[in-house]
Amino acid sequence: MNKSNGRVAGFALISAEVLPVSFSARIAETHGASMTGFGRSVTSYTMPLVALAMAVAVKASGLSVDEGSLNVRILVGALSSAIMFTTIFVVLDHAETVARRVGEPYGTLVLTFAVTAIEVSIIVAMMLHGENNPTLARESVFSTVMITSTGVVGTCLTLGGWRHRKQAIVRQGTSAYLAVLIALTVMTLILPTYTQTTDPGTFSAAQLGLVSVLSVLLYASFVFAQTVRHREDFVQGLEHEVSTRTAHRESVSVSALLLVSGLIGIVMLAEQVAASVENTLVAYQVTQADSIVGALIAGLVLMPEAISAVRASLNNELQRGLNVAMGSACATIGLTIPAVAAASLLTGRGLTLGLPATDAVLLVLALFICSVSFSNERTTFLTGMVHIVVFFTFVFLIFVP
Repeated sequence: MNKSNGRVAGFALISAEVLPVSFSARIAETHGASMTGFGRSVTSYTMPLVALAMAVAVKASGLSVDEGSLNVRILVGALSSAIMFTTIFVVLDHAETVARRVGEPYGTLVLTFAVTAIEVSIIVAMMLHGENNPTLARESVFSTVMITSTGVVGTCLTLGGWRHRKQAIVRQGTSAYLAVLIALTVMTLILPTYTQTTDPGTFSAAQLGLVSVLSVLLYASFVFAQTVRHREDFVQGLEHEVSTRTAHRESVSVSALLLVSGLIGIVMLAEQVAASVENTLVAYQVTQADSIVGALIAGLVLMPEAISAVRASLNNELQRGLNVAMGSACATIGLTIPAVAAASLLTGRGLTLGLPATDAVLLVLALFICSVSFSNERTTFLTGMVHIVVFFTFVFLIFVP
């Protein structure tokens, strides 16, 4: 299986972003009714604790997908995968509960940090298991940026524009997102191809360390501007007040506790799941394992955020939807790359970040389209269609590179 076919699996996982409005309505209904107070489902309360208990039990018993009888390895891998994948959605639901309570733009950061923590744990776990996966982080980050900047943003603009004709955005906020995203993507995904100290596509240890520090510094500066210095640039109208009022009745403290418990369980289970996926790919002699796994990670992690962003756009809260989508892309590069770089430097495992020529062109095109789309303070469905066209071009080139 080649690289092109590999990424197809990732897009299958995010097909929920273009589901009918009725599905989004059911999700919103779940958040609004069954996920509040005593109406919360049993799964919402139990899955984070089950994931944590499962992770602790596997660790304490010494069970592993790499050792023991075949039946035991299959059982451990299947249970770990099922519990972790289910817990991811439950954890992100709790993150959104906390997000609605604290209001914008802090709420978006809660959801973004939860997603980034999950993504980092999976990537690092797979990097440290078995043979080195030098391009796994690159494939995951690239897929995340393309999916968010074209697929998710395009769906938000198209569906929101079709329902509300025109939607307003806070241009200062979207411009800040784009400036940070452009700088981070060029430094981490394009620049490595042109450095001369090491092989094309790679950084030396000093270069990798510097880029990692600069990425964290830039993202931290962005978060400071978003939450303190220029908070009004990222909040649309009365969105903050509405979010705060509607979340007063929710058990935020319980959600925060379950959020932390679930994240710990996911991080601990990620090692077993990563080993199971990699062993499966090796068994089937898949040559483009990094591309497949990277796209799978991006698609799986972004699915709940994509639904959240589209729902916000349909509710005429476009700025919040863009905050979720673009925030994911910024956080993925600003936090994931430094974390993976640290793991690479500490373990001595190679890391290839530079994109191939075709992927680099698509990335530049996506960022350019975003800068044009957000140059005005109002968007229409046509604005979104431009992003959708770029997204389908990206998909088409997967089949015909």
